[in-house]
Amino acid sequence: MERISWDQYFMAQSHLLALRSTCNRLAVGATIVRDKRIIAGGYNGSVSGSVHCVDEGCYVIDGHCVRTIHAEMNALLQCAKFGVPTDGAEIYVTHFPCLHCSKSIIQSGIKAVYYAEDYKNHPYAVELFEEAGVHVEKVELEYLQVDTNPKEKVLFIAKLLNHLERAGISEEEIHDLRKEADHLFTTLE
Repeated sequence: MERISWDQYFMAQSHLLALRSTCNRLAVGATIVRDKRIIAGGYNGSVSGSVHCVDEGCYVIDGHCVRTIHAEMNALLQCAKFGVPTDGAEIYVTHFPCLHCSKSIIQSGIKAVYYAEDYKNHPYAVELFEEAGVHVEKVELEYLQVDTNPKEKVLFIAKLLNHLERAGISEEEIHDLRKEADHLFTTLE
């Protein structure tokens, strides 16, 4: 078996963290790494002890959910809270950081930003990263390493099987296909 690269390993961790997100608009995860060791992780969610978007909906002002703290900030604040230095560290984020998070990343001394998906990449954030000498690189999570949308696949398979059933495929064939799909996706139900 071939081992995954360090970049894939840390990006997978960020995608795993994103599964804890409590914001309905976008699930984001961030992992801070120093010397190939994870020193902090965060996901976008509400202030500890406060109401979450998943419970009461997003609190949107000027097109932004103000209820959530971004994943990058949560990871940086975790370092601050526990006295873990970030100078010279790297951050792996599921989405390109917003302008505010970009500025905080620079101020924290992080030397590299790896992200999986473009997301409203602000030109000024890109400029600031270049000016500060922060290495920025897109590292997409490889599909075969970690499945980041299994529930959508389950829904698609169910829809596809329903279409096949309506198209007149034999009951026995549909039964076998459903059985195979159930076997593939049993851990998600």
